[in-house]
Amino acid sequence: MTRHVDVLIIGAGLSGIGTACHLTREQTGRSYAILERRESIGGTWDLFKYPGIRSDSDMLTFGFGFRPWIGTKVLADGASIRQYVEDTAAEYGVTDHITFGRKVVHLNFDRARALWTVEALIEATGETETWTANFVVGASGYYNYDKGYRPEFPGEADFGGQIVHPQHWPEDLDYTGKKVVVIGSGATAITLIPSMADKAAHVTMLQRSPTWIQALPSDDPVAVGFKKTRVPDRIAYRIGRARNIALQRASFQLSRTNPELAKKLMLAQVRLQLGNKVDLRHFTPSYNPWDQRLCVVPNGDLFKVLKSGKADIVTDRIAKFTENGILTESGQELEADIIVTATGLNVQIMGGATMSIDGEPVKMNETVAYKSVLYSGIPNFLMIIGYTNASWTLKADLAAAYLCRVLNIMRDRGYTTVEVNAKPDDIAEESLMGGALTSGYIQRGNGEMPRQGARGPWKLVNNYYRDRTMMHKAPIEDGILRFGKTDTAAQPRERAASA
Repeated sequence: MTRHVDVLIIGAGLSGIGTACHLTREQTGRSYAILERRESIGGTWDLFKYPGIRSDSDMLTFGFGFRPWIGTKVLADGASIRQYVEDTAAEYGVTDHITFGRKVVHLNFDRARALWTVEALIEATGETETWTANFVVGASGYYNYDKGYRPEFPGEADFGGQIVHPQHWPEDLDYTGKKVVVIGSGATAITLIPSMADKAAHVTMLQRSPTWIQALPSDDPVAVGFKKTRVPDRIAYRIGRARNIALQRASFQLSRTNPELAKKLMLAQVRLQLGNKVDLRHFTPSYNPWDQRLCVVPNGDLFKVLKSGKADIVTDRIAKFTENGILTESGQELEADIIVTATGLNVQIMGGATMSIDGEPVKMNETVAYKSVLYSGIPNFLMIIGYTNASWTLKADLAAAYLCRVLNIMRDRGYTTVEVNAKPDDIAEESLMGGALTSGYIQRGNGEMPRQGARGPWKLVNNYYRDRTMMHKAPIEDGILRFGKTDTAAQPRERAASA
């Protein structure tokens, strides 16, 4: 049996749950369903199980704009974030609209009927299920859930210990009393080091090049103050969120306009944390701050384990794996019982699903993003990709609210389709993420991502304030969006769910 809804959302993580809540909050009157490949809500926060898993964005901006994050922790652990998403879904009645265990494999849009047909694989049985929808929202993120980025190293077969990737952390991994080497310098690596240091005999962080790192207090002092003075949660959240958005933007702007000053400030903070215990060259990247995503550590936990001697940091390249560990190019051998390859992620759009229009294949890397949410030549489709220089959810909230504005105009005026098409002068060479950061995963995924434009709403600026104005206040009917009407009698009438 084919099941039909007005809006089909792919993914039950932060973006998907947020979109569903907006559909209800903003009274779109649209039926909807969410297809989720996993067996539970949470997306990233249900997938990753490695020690210490936490957000790398402050929770006042990582939480939804419409539902306060109640707590004082600046960076929350993965289980708390997953619970927050689950509670949000329950509060807005979203949970009953989710069908779990469905991997979307193909989507086709029929222009004559203004209708998407979506094929989903039920992985538990191998059967295929068919859904139809008037509008599809891609909310599955931008990386491959099946396989993290894992370069092959010379001599791996010679290593006598265990090699683990954080994306596939074994539940029974016991590192008590073991020597651990963590390869990497990003958010995952700097989270793992202090989390493993208490149980492990010793942990070494092996980085090819340093990352800009900033320490933040474990608890937000303003949030703590609001709790003590019993300021209502919603008001406290609104004030704290506005403050943190401004601080994020100021940090990014300073790094862009005066990188040398930004470097001095960040290195001064590291020096204050470490004293003379660790050489600052391990924390002095060759690139400017915010050329790659800034990493943060709560309460200086990474610096504390480095000062204590429970962990150390090595900046070098890998020559090869040996029976007992890793030999670096400088000739240093790092002994290890366990090697953790915190080497990053692989970019993948729409969870690897293929897409077509009237049977003709669509290549996402040949489309151009409009307001970074709609894509040229693809009708009735929105895909959410969050900020790379701020909290993901800030952009996801804007995108979901914009979707509701578009849907409400379509409802009120009897439109059945909406589409954007880029002109030659609108198109740029950069991918949707390529102009912001130089991180490895962005460079590797450049060929997978949609393009961004050269001007106006086609150009990505990664600026929350500008995007908020453009998506919340600017007219929807701007001469670029093309609305159309088809024969609604040809559309399915049955409903699987109602908003």
